Amino acid sequence: MKELNGSELAGFIKERQAKEVRRLKQSLGVQPKLAIVYTLEHGPSLTYMGMKRRYGADIGVEADIHFVEQAKVRELLEELNADTSVHGIIVQLPLADASETDAVVNMIAPEKDVDGLGETAPYTPATPMAILWLLAGYNVNLEKSRIALVGRGKLVGAPLIDIFTKSGYDFVLIHSQTPNTKELLLEADVIITATGRAGLITSDMVKPGAVVCDAGVAGEKGKTVGDVADDVYERDDITLTPRKGGVGPLTICALFENTIRAAEATAEASAR
Repeated sequence: MKELNGSELAGFIKERQAKEVRRLKQSLGVQPKLAIVYTLEHGPSLTYMGMKRRYGADIGVEADIHFVEQAKVRELLEELNADTSVHGIIVQLPLADASETDAVVNMIAPEKDVDGLGETAPYTPATPMAILWLLAGYNVNLEKSRIALVGRGKLVGAPLIDIFTKSGYDFVLIHSQTPNTKELLLEADVIITATGRAGLITSDMVKPGAVVCDAGVAGEKGKTVGDVADDVYERDDITLTPRKGGVGPLTICALFENTIRAAEATAEASAR
């Protein structure tokens, strides 16, 4: 099995980003800053926020974490929107009341919506960007591939549908109501899956030579797993993301890429 090793690519991206942050500080006098807002004491979320803070420190971007009761989240986001020292804002999901997710993310000023989840955000969401970086980094040509996109969720599937449609890629969307899932997957040169259903993609659904990119996150027996079943990892005739170190490391890189771009845009606007 050939691996799509996101950790390896992330190292190169991180080094480049650190240089760009130094340039922003030295040439434009800008200290990039990210604000992370959360409303739920959720174990995995706390872990992810800690990872983001450490990554920011490594490349020179300040990453401040703010806890707030959900009833007061609008007030906090309005303060952060108005704070000129803050260039990027993200809301760590899930919220205490997940039914308000769309409303809350749309409270973020578009120019600071570095997670790209708001309706008018100018930035590509982090996980879709990470997937595209990973595939490009291993020379997977989406323009010449038949793509199966599994899942249409807000964080991954929906943004990729938009990107693939605008790019004119040959892709098919597979979701829970798709009747002929196995047949469609067996026709695909590239499978991108992000459903959060453990073991959904099995070996008999993947043709020889296919590329499989697993961006799913699910819990199984106390462990975090993806959408791809164990028997797929036994194949030696496909290319596949590893169980750890695939899309995840690049997702953090992509979030900070958007934050750096937001800080740069602010600096250029101030210089006019």
